[in-house]
Amino acid sequence: MTTAETRQLPLENLKVLELGQLIAGPFATKLLGEFGADVIKVEPPGTGDPLRKWRIIEDGTSLWWHVQSRTKRSLSLDLRTPQGQDLVRRLVSEADVLVENFRPGTLEGWGLGYEALAELNPRLIMVRISGYGQTGPYRDKPGFGVIGEAMGGLRYLTGHPGEPSVRVGVSIGDSLSALYAVIGTLLALQERSRSGLGQEIDVALYESVFAMMESLLPEYDATGQVREPSGSALPGITPSNAYRTRDGDFVLIAGNGDSIFKRLMKVIERDDLAEDPALAHNDGRSRRAAEIDAAIEAWSKTLGRDEILAALDAARVPAGFPYTAADIASDPHYLAREMIQTITRPSGDPLKVPGVLPRLSATPGRLGNGGPALGQHTEEVLDELGIDDETRAKLRSAGII
Repeated sequence: MTTAETRQLPLENLKVLELGQLIAGPFATKLLGEFGADVIKVEPPGTGDPLRKWRIIEDGTSLWWHVQSRTKRSLSLDLRTPQGQDLVRRLVSEADVLVENFRPGTLEGWGLGYEALAELNPRLIMVRISGYGQTGPYRDKPGFGVIGEAMGGLRYLTGHPGEPSVRVGVSIGDSLSALYAVIGTLLALQERSRSGLGQEIDVALYESVFAMMESLLPEYDATGQVREPSGSALPGITPSNAYRTRDGDFVLIAGNGDSIFKRLMKVIERDDLAEDPALAHNDGRSRRAAEIDAAIEAWSKTLGRDEILAALDAARVPAGFPYTAADIASDPHYLAREMIQTITRPSGDPLKVPGVLPRLSATPGRLGNGGPALGQHTEEVLDELGIDDETRAKLRSAGII
């Protein structure tokens, strides 16, 4: 019988060329690689992707690198040279997908824009991730994830009323853009299966964030109301907030379902609120959110975190607390779901990393080992292109590979 272990991965035989660095483009190709795509990551000779030196470094390499670049092959190649650009064209002629996140116009300046590459390979799907997109008055402005988060509306809402906005603790704008890039790639592959032709996919960081902003725009359009930062609460969705415990910790309680609210009120011994007909539905509760939050916290401040969570679990009220990395690494549910995996770095040392998502029952993704050393697969890729030894020697002496 065919098992998940012996079946082909969904994207096996898909060739992906990554021309990009740091987060958005490389995160998109990571996801494609985890489900079988052969990802060739092009990096500048000598330095490589700057992510190799971001955050905590061990053995000269960022620990983040081993998450972002697992399953990829590293080709050391100078894209600024005509010879490097010619090699890209040869790679493109055999590729299914090209992912890039340069500033718009950069590849066109090197003769590697979509129209030029599509002439070489009409089946090519070219995914372009940038701060503001390939068109519009802002297209030429530099844009990192933080700027996309600000323009997309997220930064304004993140924080407490009357205080400076704060960033989400991860590069959420880049990661959202990567997810849209992958969705676009899969849609384009489906279309190519019908038409035989590739296409260009334009992903803008600010648009990827804006698309997550729920009813922010229609609320403003219909009522003139500008949604404001609200700390840990969800305005208009009550109760859902962070509540202080006896020991000064916080628990998160989401009691905003009608029946859940009643159960929550009974746990905190506020039957009067549980049975109040004005609080039977969310709109009525939202008008009295401050009163309800005060009642919940009056109860939570008398108990420790674990006592609170045990009581709410017993009553089937959604609750939790803000996990740290240490909490995640030891949590039995994470472990049971195999969301914490161990890879082997090029040094041979083990490293815990997040598991592969999404979960497919028949063809689950692959984890691979840690990120490759700079140029680790250059010779292998040049072999596949049929580049002879003499040409390689010239490219190497010129610093192109």
